[in-house]
Amino acid sequence: MRRPGISLAARVVAAAVLSVAVVVSAAEPEDTKPPRSTLFVGVDTSGSFRSAYDDALTFVAHYLYGHMHELGGLSKPRDLFVTAIGGKDNNEPKSFHPIHDFNNKDVKQIETDLRKWFPPTDTLTDFNVFFQQIARTVKERNLVLAPITVMVVSDGVPDVRDGTIKSGTPASYQQINLSPLDYLSKNVTVRLVYSSPKVGDNWRKLVKRDRVRFWAVEYDVMKGWRAQMRPDTDLANQDRFWKWVRDNVDYRVRRGA
Repeated sequence: MRRPGISLAARVVAAAVLSVAVVVSAAEPEDTKPPRSTLFVGVDTSGSFRSAYDDALTFVAHYLYGHMHELGGLSKPRDLFVTAIGGKDNNEPKSFHPIHDFNNKDVKQIETDLRKWFPPTDTLTDFNVFFQQIARTVKERNLVLAPITVMVVSDGVPDVRDGTIKSGTPASYQQINLSPLDYLSKNVTVRLVYSSPKVGDNWRKLVKRDRVRFWAVEYDVMKGWRAQMRPDTDLANQDRFWKWVRDNVDYRVRRGA
């Protein structure tokens, strides 16, 4: 006489377990998706970057378009801000162009806008103003919970306000101040692209950082991005190029690396 009761209880338990399993299974795709990040891009507009400027802006246009449209496994940023790094004088802030300025534009249109907004006519490269503006923007817009990526498109050689310090010396790199970025998020990564190997090494060894992760991609590597493009293939199917971007530019940096 107990069997029907036991059978009913078993069916109830099984149904409950199945219900929980369905809920967990449905939640898994959302939970395992990478968090939406905030992307800041600074383009060096000083004369010292002029030799790499044209190639860099064409690459940045492709890079932004790829992220905006999630091509080749790239993640779409929750927020995007692009500005110039440079000025006629020290402490000259620049306007941040938000993600809305890049919506519904193709690569050519993005590149045209970048060249119009950021002509290479500045005399100084001031990274500290750029980092301070990022910190202010993150706090004002309450972006502190999302991972933050800061892409510095530059030869990486700092100009120093103090005329007693020569540009490119170890002391000039020690003047670069990343502290405004340190506690903006649990995950802040600075990516320096188009520098020389020596400059990238100077950033690693001489620029003090606490929580900020750093990654450098040298000019000799960056200029090879065009060789990854297949002719007569649309951007959505440029799998080799997007993999190159993921493996080289968007490489996931561990803390302390």
